[in-house]
Amino acid sequence: MTLGAITWSADPQIFHLWGFGVRWYGLFFAMSFYLGYIIIERMLKKENLPVSLVDSLATYMIIATVIGARLGHVLFYQPGYYFSHPIEIIKIWEGGLASHGAAVAILFALWLFSRNNNRTFFWSLDRIVIVTALAGCFIRLGNLMNSEIYGTTTSLPWGFIFVKDLQGDGLPHHPTQIYEAFSYLMIFVFLIWNYIKKNGKPKEGYSSAMFLILVFGVRFIVEFIKLPQVAEEQKYMLDLGQILSIPLVLFGAGILWYINKKDKEPIEEIQS
Repeated sequence: MTLGAITWSADPQIFHLWGFGVRWYGLFFAMSFYLGYIIIERMLKKENLPVSLVDSLATYMIIATVIGARLGHVLFYQPGYYFSHPIEIIKIWEGGLASHGAAVAILFALWLFSRNNNRTFFWSLDRIVIVTALAGCFIRLGNLMNSEIYGTTTSLPWGFIFVKDLQGDGLPHHPTQIYEAFSYLMIFVFLIWNYIKKNGKPKEGYSSAMFLILVFGVRFIVEFIKLPQVAEEQKYMLDLGQILSIPLVLFGAGILWYINKKDKEPIEEIQS
């Protein structure tokens, strides 16, 4: 079964600095914010808007993403463990972030940002989802370097044997981190292409809707071949990642429906 499999033995740590281990996960996480900042800054310049907005937006996003993603993992996946070991909650560099928790926190933070900066909610969301898709790619690459959150066993030639996972079985598994990272990268390419094609003025709400449908649609599908993150998930027909993805996909579909309905209303009024 291991014939042709890829032995993955990457060290999660890049180097040690003053007794502190610098990890790939943390580097990828930081890169996602850095590149996101640059992309949003260029968007604002393209739209002839004050670049100072990006500093305010970045502050909201960094706080919301870190706190939301971490608390999402703590509350959704391992509340018993973290409530018993509260000091572990702050160790985000060791992994353990939930995209669903980040999504909820970002939505709330964008509402605050929009209200305080005289912007519509969807104007803000449409721009932040573009860089969020890219961030999702980097986060999954960080999971790959940590040898965590991978799939079920497979006989496919690109199966990965995660030798650094001491709890692993030594068999080839689906590298679902790569599946998701590639999917999120393609979603980012699609969203930024649409933004450029529309000359920085895409239909309000469209990018947000497509992000929610595509990203969490991918997440829902990939979860079928992903090992459960906690034992309790084995009790259910769908795992927690899928259950949490459904309302976000439906929310995206609802936005898309509303946009299309809104576009048709003037035509119907003229015809009547």
